[in-house]
Amino acid sequence: MKPLPELTSYLEGLSEPHILFDTQYRILAANAAYRQQFSPVQSVVGRTCYEVSHHFNVPCDQAGESCPLAQSRASGQRERVLHLHHTPKGEEYVNIELTPLLDADGAQAFFVEKMERLRVAQGQPAAHGLIGRAPAFQHMLALVARVAPSQATVLLLGESGTGKELVAQAIHAASPRAHRALVAVDCSSLPENLFESELFGHERGAFTGASTARGGLIEAASGGTLFLDEVGDIPLTMQVKLLRLLETGTYRRVGSTELRHADIRVVSATHRDLDRMVSQELFREDLYYRLSTFPIHLPALRERRDDIVLLAAALLERVAPQRKLRISESALRLLQAQDYPGNVRELRNLLERAALLCDGHTVEASHVQQALSSGRRPPAGPRLPLQALETGIFGVNGVSDAAASSLKDLTLGPGALKTIERAALQQWVSSHQGSRADLANKLGISERSLYRKLKALE
Repeated sequence: MKPLPELTSYLEGLSEPHILFDTQYRILAANAAYRQQFSPVQSVVGRTCYEVSHHFNVPCDQAGESCPLAQSRASGQRERVLHLHHTPKGEEYVNIELTPLLDADGAQAFFVEKMERLRVAQGQPAAHGLIGRAPAFQHMLALVARVAPSQATVLLLGESGTGKELVAQAIHAASPRAHRALVAVDCSSLPENLFESELFGHERGAFTGASTARGGLIEAASGGTLFLDEVGDIPLTMQVKLLRLLETGTYRRVGSTELRHADIRVVSATHRDLDRMVSQELFREDLYYRLSTFPIHLPALRERRDDIVLLAAALLERVAPQRKLRISESALRLLQAQDYPGNVRELRNLLERAALLCDGHTVEASHVQQALSSGRRPPAGPRLPLQALETGIFGVNGVSDAAASSLKDLTLGPGALKTIERAALQQWVSSHQGSRADLANKLGISERSLYRKLKALE
């Protein structure tokens, strides 16, 4: 079946790249925007979409990729996917939106595919932006591409060193607010007594030292994006003020009664388990739901080992841009064998050390091994129980005065761990007002385990 001339004429007038193809994947028309961006020399009409975009001999779903046409056939609806496409500039990430067109009998006759380059990420080494091809990376990137054009609040979750600020920058750059500022706030570095004035600003005379009025970071981000990094470290007393900002879009400077309106999009990030913090009453539940309208998990480097080769080439270029260093196959194999608890940040530091140790043009396995040896931390002594550390058994700001007094002369001998736990438990028992079940829940242990520990104190 041939498409109606009116249809191809309509597509030709669209500003975004579009192609039209039939149920056999055969391209029937490509508009001017597509020809300019994706095929300036060779015509694609008459060829299959999977051959043009992926250089495949079979449809995408038969080659291990997601296929929007196959998905649309199954669902009967519009489908969206993120693909790596072959373009005149090399492989690029492209957002694809496929719409089925029905004939007079209601059967799918044609498909229209709208394409948009995602410029914030690359599937090959690049000097800037996000880099990766692994399935876990592509899943994360597809969520970024979906949420970026909206005004939704985004919560980035993942281990330290996974690149949360880079992802926040990508969301901002792909949003309608890209022409205005992205203002990053490290919540872990702001003391509680300065948090409110830094975020909301203050009037002259609002507190000692406030000799002039000053706008806060919200005003600096007006029209753009406010990135709250390490949002899990915001003090409880300040969380309610942030909640009001998110709920009403309004705020007041410190020392002022004037209500101001905030024109910002909020992206936040944390490596902490906010669900657990909510259950422990360390983070407000209502604020958590406001921040996590659209959560995105950033994969750890061990979840995307296939990307280490790409990342190594890109990071070497970034840490030593003037040297044009290469990296040997044996060095790459050694890099791929590491665990990287510090994720991409650790890989970058390792490569920077290896580059400094390399006098030639190629980073060898010996340079990587030397960098690994010099970067290893000395063996740690006995550690506190995980539950004690995570639930704050020593208090939010460290060991309490009472516990510190009992631990003052403690040295880490064979029984040190038991002594520390005993002192901390005594502190909790003396200050806790609720039930034993409630105390066990706060300590992250079972009530039976707590009972045994209390018996040991008698």
